[in-house]
Amino acid sequence: MKAVFETPLYPYQRHADQDTDEPQRHHVVIVGAGPVGLALAIDLAQQGIETVLVDDNDGVSLGSRAICFAKRTLEISDRLGVGQQLVDKGVQWHLGKVFCDTRKIYEFNLLAEDGHRRPAFINLQQYYFEMAMLERVRVLQQQGAPLQLRGGNKVAAVLSHHDHVSLQLDTPDGAYALNADWLIACDGATSPIRQALGLDFVGRVFEDNFLIADVVMDADFPVERWFWFDPPFNRGQSALLHKQPDNVWRIDLQLGWDIDRDAEKRPENVIKRLDAMLGSDIKFTLEWVSIYTFQCRRMKNFRHGRVIFAGDSAHQVSPFGARGANSGVQDADNLGWKLKAVINGSAPHDLIDSYDSERVYGADENIRNSTNSTDFITPKSPVSRIFRDAVLDLAEHYPFARPLVNSGRLSMPCVYDHSPLNTPDAMVSGPSRTRPGAPCVDVALCDGYLLQRLGGRFSLLLLNIDSTIALEDIDEAIDQVVLDASLDLTGALSERYLGSDSQAVYLIRPDQHIAARWSTFDPLAIASALQRALAGGSLTCV
Repeated sequence: MKAVFETPLYPYQRHADQDTDEPQRHHVVIVGAGPVGLALAIDLAQQGIETVLVDDNDGVSLGSRAICFAKRTLEISDRLGVGQQLVDKGVQWHLGKVFCDTRKIYEFNLLAEDGHRRPAFINLQQYYFEMAMLERVRVLQQQGAPLQLRGGNKVAAVLSHHDHVSLQLDTPDGAYALNADWLIACDGATSPIRQALGLDFVGRVFEDNFLIADVVMDADFPVERWFWFDPPFNRGQSALLHKQPDNVWRIDLQLGWDIDRDAEKRPENVIKRLDAMLGSDIKFTLEWVSIYTFQCRRMKNFRHGRVIFAGDSAHQVSPFGARGANSGVQDADNLGWKLKAVINGSAPHDLIDSYDSERVYGADENIRNSTNSTDFITPKSPVSRIFRDAVLDLAEHYPFARPLVNSGRLSMPCVYDHSPLNTPDAMVSGPSRTRPGAPCVDVALCDGYLLQRLGGRFSLLLLNIDSTIALEDIDEAIDQVVLDASLDLTGALSERYLGSDSQAVYLIRPDQHIAARWSTFDPLAIASALQRALAGGSLTCV
């Protein structure tokens, strides 16, 4: 990958905005061309929203950084036009194993049921994820989408007004000013925009350090997630092993708190640790090494007037559980359709407030799970360690104890149970997994998959409902998806969406979360639920 790192993928080019007397104004300016910023820029461009994406860099991220991309992220990526490319390059996996010392405690399957287009996870270096996104950006630009990507543009100043945001950007040709109706900060954990506005995180920083190493090696290990508690090669600590494409393996080793970080990153010391783990007969080369500290923190609010924060700039969690990039892409997915509706005038600004409430809720869920994982992996007291070790001993022999083992609860999509956009559930006996607020669950059909039928607009899913029913009285923004039992290959459609009911109607948001559901077709109820979802929850459903 060295050639890719050394080649500017979006080099600085002088733009006409730099030669105007007055600052030019754009609908959306996104700062940060990482996974989150790219995902949001693509989403908006596909919806025809004029967007400028700026970054002080000119290429993909160094090192693999994020590597585990969850099924939900792949489903979002399908709608962004890059899902298959990611799956083709990535290493697919669904099986994890947990060890203590040299004993296998148990194993788990993250996607034991059939009928899903995408796997539970793929492992893929972040630079490949970003490269796929950048290729999609180029395709959209060639198709005339209103999307600009400006490399070598560093935000030097931010000033928030009631109806826009002013920015000053530094470039190799000097500074220039720019205005935005909406500024989206996807500029990472150290977010200069957050600092410029005097905002900060709240949360915990854990007193522990972890060595993260990407090594190139030909090893005959299975494609699984392996996690060790107290392994013989790292006594009293933990370890994690994952396979990535190109024979690159990700290894995490717990180091403890009181360490010499510079010394631990020296190649000779890293190699010594890896030799102890892998054995002297395994030959490898180091590709990337870093040391990180667990942090579980977030901003109090993600929206500040016309400035919105997403991804690491808004929240941070420990790497165990793969919640960083995955939750950031879900931020982008949540925000994109809402920005479009507000900019196009079909929704009030209150709809953007629902981004804050829903994604703060999602961040809190991730932080809670990440904190619990960290506390289990690194007990903070002798009593906590006794409990942890007892759980591991029981889990080896008794299934009831296995849910108590926490080696990093892996990323799951958030269910917005308390979203203001939800209409109260009208399917009393409906399946819990497809209740209002939940993301749609995929189903294999005789001609494809359910999620493939849901586009980037509101969708009305009619199950065993007469397809001749007129929908003229329902807003034209809704796509109609009509399904019946004859399309269901395995019975999963009924199990996941009908339960004990014989028919159902689902109103599905553009981000494929369920806004409302009913057991019968009622045009007035559907229209009211759509209004509620677009109004940010300020309307009452009839």
